[in-house]
Amino acid sequence: MKLLFVEAKLHLREWPFLMFTVGLPLLLLIVLGTSIPDFTKVGENGERFVDTQLPSMMTLLSLLTLACSVLPAVMATYRDQGVLRRMSTTPVHPGRLLGVQLLINLVVAVVTVVLLIVAGSLFFGSSAPRQWAWFGLVFLLGTAALMAMGLVIAAVAPNGKVAPGIGSAVMFPLLFLAGMWVPRDVMPDALRVISDYSVAGPFAQALKDTWQGHAPQLIHLVVVAAGLALFGGLAVRLFRWE
Repeated sequence: MKLLFVEAKLHLREWPFLMFTVGLPLLLLIVLGTSIPDFTKVGENGERFVDTQLPSMMTLLSLLTLACSVLPAVMATYRDQGVLRRMSTTPVHPGRLLGVQLLINLVVAVVTVVLLIVAGSLFFGSSAPRQWAWFGLVFLLGTAALMAMGLVIAAVAPNGKVAPGIGSAVMFPLLFLAGMWVPRDVMPDALRVISDYSVAGPFAQALKDTWQGHAPQLIHLVVVAAGLALFGGLAVRLFRWE
């Protein structure tokens, strides 16, 4: 508990951490939803963009920021400074520090989702995800896959200063493939296929489906689970405490 308290306190002291992981998705939801009229118009499917698509993408933005920038930077910095090596010689194994970091990131992600739901309800009258159980499963599975990917980034980054740059090079293409700027439905066929197997694409679609009240497609769950297995295996193989 002491380690958790110390690490959480360190995170809260870093205002860019809260600004980009919590504040930015929340701000974008409100600004885009209020400034773009089409986002609040009811589409052919009876849904508004601001009801499901926008909060789903903002959730993914927060998770990718945590996984591709925050987690790799922290773990690579600790490794570069010898913190993990020194911890390995004490009763507190560095694996506990990793667990604490994952827990903190998960809590931040959950808080962000709750704030997005509250903001959507207050500003646009949007509802919470209509399939809570499926949403929770998709959220945890996708978060685990992205965090595993973040550990791979931390493993290959030479130090904590380089890690965020590598993470950004990974994050923005994934956001594009997930439909952040071009909806997946209108992507060219070749690009749509790449999106379907990018982990971020199926994860974003599954979040949207559960927000709309549908069960996620099995293929999307399989792809995200495969990503978790792949990146988890690579993280175990590549990550070193020193």
